[in-house]
Amino acid sequence: MTRDSTPDEEPDQRTPDEMSLDELREEIQSIDREIVELIAQRTYVADTIAQVKDEKDLPTTDEEQEQQVMDRAGENAERFDVDANLVKAIFRLLIELNKVEQRDSR
Repeated sequence: MTRDSTPDEEPDQRTPDEMSLDELREEIQSIDREIVELIAQRTYVADTIAQVKDEKDLPTTDEEQEQQVMDRAGENAERFDVDANLVKAIFRLLIELNKVEQRDSR
């Protein structure tokens, strides 16, 4: 992303060799903000799921659903050529943090 672009615009399409170190660092900063925003969105939805589970007296842990999330994480990692173990570790952490929050809110 260039200095004049906004978060809604497409990332800068120049090759890394054509970008300065500062521009590349700005690109990372923008990506990091987007990652945090997506984590916040995911947490909000997970909190809503926790409320529904509580209202329906369902257990906090749903191993089948967790496995589906992990499978999708691995598939998406492969699709984007990212280390599947790394992506699955991140999702495992997100799931565990959501479960802790669900337990604490009950």
